[in-house]
Amino acid sequence: MYYRRSRVLKYVNSILAKCSTRKGFLLLLVICFWVKTMFAYFVDFRLGITNPFQFFIVLINPLATTGLLLGIALYFKKSRIFYPVAIIISILNTVLLYLNVIYFREFTDFMTVSTMTGYSKVNQGLSGSSLALTNFHDFIYWIDLVVIIILMVTKKIKIDHRPLNRRIGLAVTSFSLLFFAVNLSLGEMDRPQLLTRTFDRTYIVKYLGLDAFTVYDGIKSQHTNDLRATATKSELGDVLKFTRAHYAKPNKKYYGIAKGKNVIILHLESFQQFLIGKKINGQEVTPFLNKLYKSQSSYSFRNFFHQVGQGKTSDAENMLETSTYGLPQGSLFAQLGSDNTFQAAPAILKQRRDYTSAVFHGNVASFWNRNNVYKEMGYQYFFDASYYDTSGDRSMGYGLKDKLLFRDSVKYLQNLQQPFYAKYITVTNHFPYDLDKEDTRFKTTNTGDDVVDNYFVTAHYLDQSIHEFYRYLKKTGLLKHSLILLYGDHYGISDSENKNLAKALGKNPDDWDDYDNAQLQRVPLIINIPGMKHGYVSNKYAGEIDVLPTLMHLLGISTKRYVQFGTDVFSKHHDQVVAFRNQDWVSPAFTSVSGDIYSNKTGQLLKLTKRQQKQVDKDKERVDKELSLSDSLNEKNLLRFYHPKGFKTVDPRKYNYANGYQKEKLIAKKRGKKSTSLYSEQGNTFKDYFTDAPEIHHKSTDSNRIKITNPDASNNDSSR
Repeated sequence: MYYRRSRVLKYVNSILAKCSTRKGFLLLLVICFWVKTMFAYFVDFRLGITNPFQFFIVLINPLATTGLLLGIALYFKKSRIFYPVAIIISILNTVLLYLNVIYFREFTDFMTVSTMTGYSKVNQGLSGSSLALTNFHDFIYWIDLVVIIILMVTKKIKIDHRPLNRRIGLAVTSFSLLFFAVNLSLGEMDRPQLLTRTFDRTYIVKYLGLDAFTVYDGIKSQHTNDLRATATKSELGDVLKFTRAHYAKPNKKYYGIAKGKNVIILHLESFQQFLIGKKINGQEVTPFLNKLYKSQSSYSFRNFFHQVGQGKTSDAENMLETSTYGLPQGSLFAQLGSDNTFQAAPAILKQRRDYTSAVFHGNVASFWNRNNVYKEMGYQYFFDASYYDTSGDRSMGYGLKDKLLFRDSVKYLQNLQQPFYAKYITVTNHFPYDLDKEDTRFKTTNTGDDVVDNYFVTAHYLDQSIHEFYRYLKKTGLLKHSLILLYGDHYGISDSENKNLAKALGKNPDDWDDYDNAQLQRVPLIINIPGMKHGYVSNKYAGEIDVLPTLMHLLGISTKRYVQFGTDVFSKHHDQVVAFRNQDWVSPAFTSVSGDIYSNKTGQLLKLTKRQQKQVDKDKERVDKELSLSDSLNEKNLLRFYHPKGFKTVDPRKYNYANGYQKEKLIAKKRGKKSTSLYSEQGNTFKDYFTDAPEIHHKSTDSNRIKITNPDASNNDSSR
């Protein structure tokens, strides 16, 4: 036993001695980073490795870039510079790896440079979600650095003061570049046109590694910035040609049936179609929405899909307001929204029908850069978290609970001049789907996955919130004077959780595949027009891009003059091919996932006939072109060159979201008897709102689960 222990100690001391040389120390850092990268690849990421050759490429792809980065330290002769540089590079590389691990758990995607540079605009309110995305095994990503630093402090790894010849640094750099070229060649062998035909970021990471992907993406992002700076009016031609040809003439039967009505948009956070009609333990998850979905006063769509990318909720909002797509990378709101030209619903409705516009949202104004984007869109009011009491247990990580949002917004809603265009952005049904126990008694599933089980609980709470709001609308008479549009913004359960969700849906997790993931991208669309008696549930295929032209036509406003990529779902010429942001697509007949074509009748992969292949090629070409033109429009800000008849470009400097309540009251006072606000007609209607939210009986506290700021408010402003 003593002899064996002695041999082990001798072996350990031998390793420590080798690590006490500069070359040995760098080799140790390379090996440690390779190990945790492999751990991330096979435990936290899903790279889709399908053959031994891809497996081999994955094993070697971190080595070239890691060697190239750490090799920078070899150019410093002084040990007091060499060691800190090597450690700092290792820490930064680990931070990049770990941030992607956290990001992938939520988005099933990798962080782009656009996402990183826009992080400050989306970080407020993310702390709760980020914590929920951590895992017990995450210490593996950091333990090596901690141990190495301890060994250096205790002098188990000694500092090597002997300078290395700079030719060694050049040799390491040259070898790393050569090794990367070999790596790239192997990747091209398995995936031709790897860098020029990229429609999935996973491919770049799988073949070249995370560092290479980040650099590649940074170069692409800079290219986009250059395009925006040098864009000219002539580049708008292809966009206009496509959108004019793609325009769907409105159906006379539906055109103008909601003319003059208020519009209330209910943005259902993370709400998927399978929740409609779903029962858990014999109880409906969303009983009120089920009733609304099937109501004779509603047009509902069972094949309506979200089309968001990395911008998620902000992408959904952008499509709803502008009928243009989000960006292929990052969030349009966060990256370009502060100075982008929009022709959005608030401005169109104001200029064409004198609508008042407002957003009600219980999170901070700067989340997703909304405080800037809404001004560019022409929103007159933005009642963010600073307008509400969000203290104590009144809010969750993403803002004010939904029941309280609807109730506490009455103060501001009743003072809007009619007709109004009002959007409510709910937050309680948001990952990680936490809810205080006193807020619900709903008995959920027992799948063993907290995310899946809690999802049904918060969805039930959201349903109750909307029911309470509807009761208020009916009691005050607003209901009969309004069109209420409800839609799910994006998926709630990510692809990584779908196999656990399969149990709750009565499906076999072992049979779950990419086709099933694609079908779960359905979200509800309900257009409720109280008083209308001929509603139905439609089988038409449509997406979020189609909402704006549909809504405008219902209000009797022609959209032909505007640049919009969607088509009116009621039109006989509506385009039923729905594009996803990653260039996949779905139609009534086919589902395309990463180039594979599935039959919607059987759910099985198809061996296409010549006729089917021709149709698939046509649909794919249209999807690619539509996404490309939308990207060109937004990335180059081409709408600044386009001035449709009767539309005046929005001047964001005219909007300020501080003191919104006081501004409402001032307008009503100036209009006097001509004021059309509900308050002017009926007085204070707050008494007409009933909620069973227990928090209304709780006292305000100094604690808060979110950070409350209003970027437009000075220290002397009083928003509440």
